[in-house]
Amino acid sequence: MKEKELHVKAIAGDDEAFLAVMQLHKESLLRTALAFLQNEDDAIEALQEVTYRAYKKVRTVKEPNYLKTWLIRIMMNYCQDQLKLRKRFTANNSALETVSSEDISYIEMREALATLSDDEQRLIYLKYFQESKFKDIAQSENIPEGTVKSRLYKTMRTLRSYFEDKGGSDHV
Repeated sequence: MKEKELHVKAIAGDDEAFLAVMQLHKESLLRTALAFLQNEDDAIEALQEVTYRAYKKVRTVKEPNYLKTWLIRIMMNYCQDQLKLRKRFTANNSALETVSSEDISYIEMREALATLSDDEQRLIYLKYFQESKFKDIAQSENIPEGTVKSRLYKTMRTLRSYFEDKGGSDHV
């Protein structure tokens, strides 16, 4: 069965089709959760929670072509909520142990992304981590495609400025 047919059946309430859709998009959803949560156990828990939430609301999806985008959006929102809860309950004062330069670059990128608004982070994630097309991002965010492009351009300029201020042009 083709992906679109599965999407249509899942939206219509077919439980087997819904399970097939979740299997089909499981890897992308787990990758999304891992990118946000940085912990495999938390990512698996997120996948379970998102599966439950999606199952309850799948009939509200209007366009079958965007079911995957809708699922990823639910995952991103869930992960952002979890990160906010973590910030609230944990004071992250642990000393950094010896880290490799790759770890440092990753930490710097996370710090830079943390300076952005949730909307800006979501746009960056969808475009550069999920490799979504501008039109798909526009659809999932309910904004015009031109707005997506201009916001991404502005956000990239903000990140470039952050890295230039932080350590010169070698990060840019």
